[in-house]
Amino acid sequence: MTNIVLLVGNLGADPELRSTNGGTDIAIFNLGTSRPKRDGEGKTYKDASGFTAKDTEWHRITCFNGLGRVIAQHAVKGMQVSVKGRIHYSKWTDREGIERYGCEIIADDVQFLSRPRQNAAPEEQGELDEDVPF
Repeated sequence: MTNIVLLVGNLGADPELRSTNGGTDIAIFNLGTSRPKRDGEGKTYKDASGFTAKDTEWHRITCFNGLGRVIAQHAVKGMQVSVKGRIHYSKWTDREGIERYGCEIIADDVQFLSRPRQNAAPEEQGELDEDVPF
């Protein structure tokens, strides 16, 4: 039996990096995946603006050690990534004594599919060479 998950989506926020007392680095981020909304007959439908409406699902992604450090250093909100990993289910009792359940993806591999968005245009950042003709 195999537990393999492959997701492609966008980061909902910058990753959070923390370390355990034992020295394990852990990066956590939320990944949004979308698919077209469908009506009762299975047909996709458009929103008020004429665009295909989408359903978005959010997945909690956990990366350990070297992969976690790379993700925390280079990934930012909005980037598109692919995640290969496994589903992990958790059960715990909260402070009020209520049993809680959770699901996360433990990432084995994360590939960057887009670059971070830049806040300013290249000419505002001084990246253009004045000697290059356009």
